[in-house]
Amino acid sequence: MKSLQKILSLFFGVFNAVCTFMQAKVLFELLTTKKIFSIMNVQIRTQRFDADKKLLEHINEKVVKLKTYHDHIVDVDVYLKVDNVVHQIKDKIAEIKVHIPKHTFFVKHESKMFEESFDLALKSIIDQIKSFKAKQIATH
Repeated sequence: MKSLQKILSLFFGVFNAVCTFMQAKVLFELLTTKKIFSIMNVQIRTQRFDADKKLLEHINEKVVKLKTYHDHIVDVDVYLKVDNVVHQIKDKIAEIKVHIPKHTFFVKHESKMFEESFDLALKSIIDQIKSFKAKQIATH
């Protein structure tokens, strides 16, 4: 949270040079109330292998889009594992945990490629989030 405050204070220091204090204050209110700068902690963990840069970029690109489905996502944990290392068949497993206040979503998918496993898991998580939000709306 302190890093966000530092970023915002630096931004408004520069911004104040261009416009009035009142305009900067209104913009600050807009940014903080609309949660444009809400922080989502993303952890990607691997087991039995080292992920390459391309895979990590693929995951980060897609995880950021979760914010469009729920505004209050706090943490996203992605676990990537290789199964059956002893055998010739190496299944790639992707697990995703999404934490929001008072609820956690979890999904696990496995296929022959990490990108495919992750994409299937992400689609399932999105479906869970949509279903959860629909139930919340129906009960209120």
